[in-house]
Amino acid sequence: MGTPTACSYATIAYGQHENAEILTTFRPYLLYYRLYIENIFGIWLPPATGNNAVWEHFKTTLNSWGTLEWVIETPSKETIFLDLNLNLKLEGNTIQTSTYQKALNLYLYIPPSLAHPPSCLKGLISGELCRYWLQNNTNDFQSILTKFIKCLTDRGHRINDLIPLFKQAALAIDANSTTK
Repeated sequence: MGTPTACSYATIAYGQHENAEILTTFRPYLLYYRLYIENIFGIWLPPATGNNAVWEHFKTTLNSWGTLEWVIETPSKETIFLDLNLNLKLEGNTIQTSTYQKALNLYLYIPPSLAHPPSCLKGLISGELCRYWLQNNTNDFQSILTKFIKCLTDRGHRINDLIPLFKQAALAIDANSTTK
């Protein structure tokens, strides 16, 4: 992209467009709107009349700046955003999340044969376990954790070496959370 500050320049410039055009015009329809570098996540509240023209105008306004075009999903009760499956539950007004993993991601974690300090594996396990715990219900957590352990053992890690690291990470999560 050229200069290392190109992303910052683009974010600032597009931020001007957001503040001047998008947020001022469409605020009544945006329960939530955040730009994450090259991804936007929003919760759209359709007009009471069910008029689709406002949605079409919103999409046009998003793409009226610069030459790149946003890929915009149709509004729905569920979506994938970055590493999350999000599902809007109308009964109870909640958003359920679960960890999304791309089918083509090989999850080539650090093999034990490389000369990385032990803290790298410890940090990986601690971080992933915490993320999985926060993003998933109990059943999904168990499923994703099983996949994670399989990926690590497939890379050559011995289960007996992993167990103490997982126990330590689980104890840290228990110490920092009260309920799930």
